[in-house]
Amino acid sequence: MPTSRSYRDSCGIARALDVVGERWALLVARELLFAPQRFSELRHALPHISSNLLADRLRELEHNGVIRRGAAPAPGPQAYELTEWGRKLEPILLALGDWGIDAPQPPPPAALSATSVLIFLQGAARPDPAAPPMTCRLELDGRAWTVHLADGRAQVRAGEPAAADVSLRTDPATLSGLLTDPAALPAAAADGAVAVVGDPAAIARLLHAVTDPWPGDADIVAR
Repeated sequence: MPTSRSYRDSCGIARALDVVGERWALLVARELLFAPQRFSELRHALPHISSNLLADRLRELEHNGVIRRGAAPAPGPQAYELTEWGRKLEPILLALGDWGIDAPQPPPPAALSATSVLIFLQGAARPDPAAPPMTCRLELDGRAWTVHLADGRAQVRAGEPAAADVSLRTDPATLSGLLTDPAALPAAAADGAVAVVGDPAAIARLLHAVTDPWPGDADIVAR
């Protein structure tokens, strides 16, 4: 059931942890950074949380004003989305992710959600700002995402692009591996782990924007 525990400490850090310090709370917020999600979608993204515990965290976050129930992006059950106050967690979550890169990997089987990979892609990609804009359609676990490269940055949003230079369908773990090693793309395509429609050079450009970033001002990297 939802918890009402408190550190009973007036420090802003302690008060913030009273709101989002319970186990799984920040990961729920992470999953809502790009788009609203239904309960079932959150369960899929966080496979190691029980349904009862997820329901508790959602009730707590909603009660505390971090999330709210809103319209889903397609017909079906209501979705959860960050409130304006909840969205202020974004730079905190990104900074926490940067800090956590040096932490040990969890033991297998470890989950990796589409949102997690896309957060990394958006933050790490540094395409050449002189290159023409490019739009990629990514399909991860059956859900479409748009990645737009322009002006030396990558921008990610949920949903179908109006038009795309290339489309790639895969799973989050495979995409994560390709962002580390773009040379693995032909083998992944050959064994069916990846399906590419359109110009393969466009996908290579996207992947190399992460592994071989343009060596310009790091401040252009999108957050």
